[in-house]
Amino acid sequence: MSGGAGGGFEGGAPATSRAIVVDVPGTHRLVTRPRPEPGPGEVLVEVAAAGICLSDREVYDGHRAPGYVRYPVTPGHEWSGTVVAAGPGVDPALVGRRTVAEGFRSCGTCERCRAGDTSLCSAAYAETGFTHPGAFADHLVVPARLLHPLPDDADLRGAALLEPAAVVAAAVRAAAPEPGERVAVVGAGTLGLLAVQFLAASSPGELAVVDPRHERAELACRMGATEARAPVHSPEVHGRYDLVVETAGARTTAADACLLARRGGRVVLTGMFARGAVGIDPVHLSVSQLTVRSIFGAPSAAWSFAVRAYSSGLIDPASLITHEFPLERYADALALVGGGDPKTGKVLLRP
Repeated sequence: MSGGAGGGFEGGAPATSRAIVVDVPGTHRLVTRPRPEPGPGEVLVEVAAAGICLSDREVYDGHRAPGYVRYPVTPGHEWSGTVVAAGPGVDPALVGRRTVAEGFRSCGTCERCRAGDTSLCSAAYAETGFTHPGAFADHLVVPARLLHPLPDDADLRGAALLEPAAVVAAAVRAAAPEPGERVAVVGAGTLGLLAVQFLAASSPGELAVVDPRHERAELACRMGATEARAPVHSPEVHGRYDLVVETAGARTTAADACLLARRGGRVVLTGMFARGAVGIDPVHLSVSQLTVRSIFGAPSAAWSFAVRAYSSGLIDPASLITHEFPLERYADALALVGGGDPKTGKVLLRP
């Protein structure tokens, strides 16, 4: 039995742990195995909750780009839990701490990591839930250096959404909103609604949300947006906003976001776009002198920002959760994600 709190036996019998395994696209199993043990520099986390996002659906459907997934895989990159064992070289005081952790397993030594851009690590791509076992399981092992411990009384249900919150935090940090500015958010999915919560805290003069789903737009207004409109009506406000944060990653939303910005305005692209997305008009870009930023994942600083915002009550990710399922109902949970029902928000697995 390895060192570290928790050990490998409970009640005289080997401890076990369940996990969802996607062997190949379209096929999954719920397996029971010996509980994993943390190695040097690692911790074992008991999962409290894990969110399902469209990237997880891509893994299951086989639509994730080659090189960004390694089958067989246990998905799950949005999660929260409690440290139950520490491997050699890890501070044992972490045992018992509620926590989340960065998904990108950055090398920490390349030029981009040394500059603080850990989400742009130039080493081979490695991410929990895609190339390494994720949180659709009772337990997972992660490097201790990636942990962001939470307060002792933190709600782990809401904390499972701190991964998308960290991505939004990266966008908000890049956007640098100022009080009184006119701000628009394109998209009212998980990222969009989290963006509304972050941006509402910056005291905007206006905070508009553009989304075709009436139910999602109404929810955005309850979370701090001052106005909601469907994309069909967005030409009425082209050129109005000082700052536009795009979160949808739909075919036309990058170009649409640039049209919403005023001349000299700022646009931050946060959604993950697929091939076939409409390009940004370079003539409009140059004539309007727009500043356009894109976001890929979240560096360590954005994670720290999101955790502080959550711990202080500035954001309420739990308000986005609409469904919760046990591991045994993984197929039912996955079917809801990307199913098109506007009443479906964040779906959680609860081991």
